[in-house]
Amino acid sequence: MEALEQLKIEVTSCTRCILSQKRTHVVFGEGNQFAKIMCIGEGPGYYEDQIGRPFVGKSGELLDKILGVSGFNRTEHVYIANIVKCRPPGNRDPLPEERATCLPFLLKQIEIIQPKIIVLLGATALKGLIDPNAKITQVRGTWLEWNGYQVMPTFHPSALLRNEQLKRPAWEDFKKVVSKYREIVNPEHFSAHC
Repeated sequence: MEALEQLKIEVTSCTRCILSQKRTHVVFGEGNQFAKIMCIGEGPGYYEDQIGRPFVGKSGELLDKILGVSGFNRTEHVYIANIVKCRPPGNRDPLPEERATCLPFLLKQIEIIQPKIIVLLGATALKGLIDPNAKITQVRGTWLEWNGYQVMPTFHPSALLRNEQLKRPAWEDFKKVVSKYREIVNPEHFSAHC
């Protein structure tokens, strides 16, 4: 059995933190297991919890649109996961101890998938993976190197839905992702928009 499937079985039966008590589904992640881009969000929302897939609500629709205009899609180029795999009650931010409990699963996903580029969607993903004191408004749009991976922090799609003014900076961040993808993965990558 392949490593990602084995990990999924382990995560699906996890009861290490209180988030497991109220979940409908574990949201493990989805996409191409050989993807060169990994997008990491904070945690499942209501719709994700109901269906068991990441980014399926309004935020997911916007993320798919952004990926699409960048010339990417979930089935070929991208794997999508979250800092925590179970929905926090009321869609609150995951608590530091919940993030810490779930982080080994995400680190194992990254190790198995071996992306070239990691896109951190929002403050929780940034704090959970890179630095608990980092501010998304200060580091978004800046390439970070973490454990040999090229990391681009940007705003979470839900933030773009709440504040239209963040759409332009987020698009600038994704244009940098396209450029980096062309530089280190595929110089022929096509996007009509950048």
